Amino acid sequence: MNKTKKIEALFFVIRDICAIGIALLISLALIFAVSQDGWGAFRLFILGPLQTVSRMGYIVEKMIPLMFTGVGVCLMVRCGQMNMSSEGAFYLGGVACAAAAIYLPLPAGVHPLVCMIFAGVVGALACSVTAVLHTKFHALTIVTSLMMNYICLYIGQYFINHPMWDVASGYQASYKYTESALLPRLFSRTNIHAGLFFAIAVVIFGHILLEKSTFGYRIKMVGTNPRFAKYSGINVTATIIICELIGGFLAGFGGAVEQLGMYKRFEYSGLSGHGFDGVMIAVIAGNNPKYIPLAALFLAYVRVGAEAMARMSDVPPELVSIVQSVVIMLVVAEKFLAGWKHRVIAKESMKDLALTEVK
Repeated sequence: MNKTKKIEALFFVIRDICAIGIALLISLALIFAVSQDGWGAFRLFILGPLQTVSRMGYIVEKMIPLMFTGVGVCLMVRCGQMNMSSEGAFYLGGVACAAAAIYLPLPAGVHPLVCMIFAGVVGALACSVTAVLHTKFHALTIVTSLMMNYICLYIGQYFINHPMWDVASGYQASYKYTESALLPRLFSRTNIHAGLFFAIAVVIFGHILLEKSTFGYRIKMVGTNPRFAKYSGINVTATIIICELIGGFLAGFGGAVEQLGMYKRFEYSGLSGHGFDGVMIAVIAGNNPKYIPLAALFLAYVRVGAEAMARMSDVPPELVSIVQSVVIMLVVAEKFLAGWKHRVIAKESMKDLALTEVK
């Protein structure tokens, strides 16, 4: 069994590497098709993010919010729930954080933590609606969660565009956050902020919860076979609701970290896409929290490279969407390299059987 798990883990890594490699080859072909300087543009795409300190910092800045939504989606998917409302939870969590950062007079150190917890609670409530609808009324989670995103968006826009709107700003934005609520910057010449430590802590938390705790075992059991889990004495309804509360809390918490680390007022005019990116990150990571940082790094790197290429060459930035799409399609394709995996597992099983017979 241990050998089988090792082979499956190796297969997962090799499949992701092959998917990325194929996506890059397709990107190279497209770059040469549309650019007069194909090698120059491709070099900017691959090496551009490493050419300046600010770009390297930008990669980390983009990674931070993705790690929150990615871990949250991992937990919900492993529980058998494709809950897309982490997008709305991230947005509404940011709005709740903005309200706390503007109106709550608290000392530095305490203020950002209160804002993030408040945002996490609001995010958890956003995701809990779809969980209750699924467990009590058997509603399709993916449908209700997508609709929930619009509810979160319009609730948030009401508060931003009316009671929290700073007319003096000249555009649709909230009042400025209190200085005591902002997260400190970690390095000069970049916008990397202290939210990085919270993101790392969330990845560790997700891994421990899923792989080292009894509740994590319940999550995986419910996600794999809910009927068997029920007959085994696991409260399936409570497990699903609690898991989605945690996922929503992480998304809302991430929305607060992004606001307090990167902005001085709430400026989003619509959904930010971080929740949907979290789904993509979870797919690339195989719904395993410990691989979330690598998946987030890949996506952030590709996007920064595409932006550098778009600014300094004649290739449009939409190329990054093609890379993302190819990688996702190959990663989720169950038959991609599956024959190789089965042959290796069968070969190792035959070796073990032969050794057993000799003994």
